[in-house]
Amino acid sequence: MTGKSRDERIQDLLDRQDILDALTRFSRGMDRFGRETYMSAFWEDAEMAAGPYVGTVAGCWDWAIPMHEAGQLATHHSLLNVTYDIQGDTAHVETYYIFVGRNRDDSNWIAGGRYVDRFERRGGEWRIALRTNAIEWSGMLPTMDIPFADVPGILDNGPACRGKEDISYRRPLTNRRKPFNPAG
Repeated sequence: MTGKSRDERIQDLLDRQDILDALTRFSRGMDRFGRETYMSAFWEDAEMAAGPYVGTVAGCWDWAIPMHEAGQLATHHSLLNVTYDIQGDTAHVETYYIFVGRNRDDSNWIAGGRYVDRFERRGGEWRIALRTNAIEWSGMLPTMDIPFADVPGILDNGPACRGKEDISYRRPLTNRRKPFNPAG
């Protein structure tokens, strides 16, 4: 950013934040099975190459969600390092990720790689125009019981779930659990 004016640096930060927001919408949409949230990360004419799938973003959703629904009880698409190369209304963005799935057979699948995206700014909004996925490693983790699952009232705020019933959609967010300190 050296040599840029304060206004140019602020615009760079705003562009990066808008791009990161789109990346986050993709992850949240996939994990909460929120098609509208997922689709809002991409332009309608975006292309996608993910695993064996190559085609439209909507087609990728139609392929991926039934696979995740049949295979996993929960998924987490965690975003890590993000590198931005912004040139005008086009940005090439590399995002490291870790994917974890709690499988229906009680195993846990973990994989990592990079999303390599071409973003385009249209009408002042950044969205993904092309995504390719570089999967770099994968493995299975042993399963353990979810911590504190046996604590009375632990699910009073609601269990983690896919869809609008998940606690993260509750507005206003409130705590339904009774005060308790295990230390006494």
